Amino acid sequence: MDNQPSIFGDDPEPIPDALEISVFREVIEFRESHALFAQLRDEVEWKQETIKMFGNEINIPRLTAWYGDPERSYTYSGIALKPLAWTPLLSELREEIERIAECEFNSVLLNLYRNGNDGVSWHADDEPDLGREPVIGSVSLGASRRFDFRKKSDHKSKYSVVLNSGDVVVMRGITQNLWEHQIPKQPKIHERRINLTFRFIQEP
Repeated sequence: MDNQPSIFGDDPEPIPDALEISVFREVIEFRESHALFAQLRDEVEWKQETIKMFGNEINIPRLTAWYGDPERSYTYSGIALKPLAWTPLLSELREEIERIAECEFNSVLLNLYRNGNDGVSWHADDEPDLGREPVIGSVSLGASRRFDFRKKSDHKSKYSVVLNSGDVVVMRGITQNLWEHQIPKQPKIHERRINLTFRFIQEP
């Protein structure tokens, strides 16, 4: 991205009634986003995590990686993650997403969805490590996938948006306290997608 014009778009697309959630379209140009996808696919230390369900260990339906500042460990769904050191590319992306989110991040969770059979079920990023009102800066690269929101108190209250390569979502305020989100499985999709969710982990 050296010697390139700003990769950020202009105005965010607000999500109706979804509190402080904004979608920034085409933040990263299409051609550049696919180049970033390829570099992350090859450079990131991807791992297949498992979770326990009904006494059995099963593979979660995606590959993941956790990078961040020293001592910024993170635990979700019983999975304990210790940070790998920032790569030059991830550090550069962090600076860009900090600019658009207007806050600091000290870690990033990466997900590699190998095809539409990979996904992540309903959840909120509300772990204590993230603080009471976390800001999440989420970057999409690769295949377009649906991103769903629903209210915790009323599962009939839902909103969906398709995220394309180069789009950025910023969630802030009490969003994680009141809303859940998911990447549903879409078996007809055969292409891969990488998602980076930048976060700020509180002091241990």
